[in-house]
Amino acid sequence: MATIQCRLEVNALTVPQSYKIRFVPRDSMDTDGIAAAMAAENPNYSLEDNKTMLANLVRVLQKNLINGTQSTVDGAFTFGFSFTGRLDNPDDPLPPAEDILRVDVHVLAPFLKEIRRQAQLERLPMIEKAPLINAAEDTVLGLDDVLHSGGALRLTGSNLLFDPKRSDEGCVIEGTRSGRAAQTRFAGISNAEVTLLPEFPTQNEPWNNEYILSLSTRYTENGTLRTGIYRRRLRAPLTAAQLGSPTPPETGILTDKAASPYVKITGGSLNADETVRVQAVLEHDGSLSVSLLDMSEGGRTGASVRVAANGAYVLPGFAGSALSSLNITVSRFADLVKMIRSGYSGRVVDVLVVKTA
Repeated sequence: MATIQCRLEVNALTVPQSYKIRFVPRDSMDTDGIAAAMAAENPNYSLEDNKTMLANLVRVLQKNLINGTQSTVDGAFTFGFSFTGRLDNPDDPLPPAEDILRVDVHVLAPFLKEIRRQAQLERLPMIEKAPLINAAEDTVLGLDDVLHSGGALRLTGSNLLFDPKRSDEGCVIEGTRSGRAAQTRFAGISNAEVTLLPEFPTQNEPWNNEYILSLSTRYTENGTLRTGIYRRRLRAPLTAAQLGSPTPPETGILTDKAASPYVKITGGSLNADETVRVQAVLEHDGSLSVSLLDMSEGGRTGASVRVAANGAYVLPGFAGSALSSLNITVSRFADLVKMIRSGYSGRVVDVLVVKTA
């Protein structure tokens, strides 16, 4: 026998806080389903016979009620009326029926007693209503999970609506190593979408370009503050300068909150300033495939380079790019793999602004 499922929900109207027990339907059954179940109980009547009887029962009950007759199915239900509203004086005319008339269905004691006798309750885990951020896209670059100071960040999901005028509600971008910025510039706020002009703090080191985004709101005036944290990390673009010189300064990339970079750019062949992406993908054997990409998902890519240990590597550019090669040094391979596996679901991408000077 299947269980009757229920779930606890916070009752926001009580102080101190209490909980309501909410029925969670396991399934629903329409007329066809009920008729089929009746046929299974009594094969002497076909599915169509049962549908006809159900339709006839509905018509009879409705006609009885229209004629002011209360109807009882013995041992199960009573169908009758109740009225809403009030009159200030006994001589006042009655309001229209559509404003005050309600049909009531009362369950009779024998029917309920048998259900309670056989019922087995199953308590489901609590689910709190909270902001759910499904995606974060930079609308200028057209890329997901990029935190670009010159762009607009569009968040999509559910239960996102908040009041930016309330000090405890809003959107926050926080560095995984340091810094926190409450967002103040919004282009639109709704339940399904929030668009903002992002402001985010500079962290301790240039390669610390990883950020966490969260959104907090209340669903009633005095309700509990609910916070939703975006499941993916946002990454800000990095700048690699003087790639046209023989000894450019090293630039840390593909790192999280670490005090030293996992990967460094040590040089490259560049004939004009350009913005590209560098990608590291975790393979089944534990190695990484590292490559250069253009600025469009599914666009041009350079040949991937297998990285399985610390060391120096050269990443080829992609067709038509001003960056024909990029020299990198992997100095913390194990930490890089751990970051990609645990924090990025097997793939991490950095946006690189590469400059000749």
